[in-house]
Amino acid sequence: MAVSNIVCEWLRALGLGQYAESFLDNGYDDLEICKQVGDPDLDAIGVQNPAHRSKLLKSVRLLREKGAASVYFQLNDPKSLLSDNSDSLERDSSPLMLSELEALLQEQLKADGVCLTAHPYSTPEDLEDFVQKALPE
Repeated sequence: MAVSNIVCEWLRALGLGQYAESFLDNGYDDLEICKQVGDPDLDAIGVQNPAHRSKLLKSVRLLREKGAASVYFQLNDPKSLLSDNSDSLERDSSPLMLSELEALLQEQLKADGVCLTAHPYSTPEDLEDFVQKALPE
């Protein structure tokens, strides 16, 4: 089995983990590189199944549109990667509402144990400024 990295995790979340070693062998060991995958690349990697090709190309398109960082969030919710219907693809392609993005970031920061109001992310002066701006006058 191939060494685990983000590309392997991405492929496993898509249900296509069998291609992980081939992706790595062909130099696709980083999500930024995977953004360039097209039909000729899938031929070289050995992805012959039309359904697998389609799933990979849709995911690569989302990877280009949303950026590689989105995969880290999606790996926490693999259902978002596995969705095959066009309604969810259109929904996933639209920008998130600010409140949805805030909630997602807050959940992820909490899960990672990150407190942005504590050192090293802020200083006491930063917190005072934040409190003063947040309080009604």
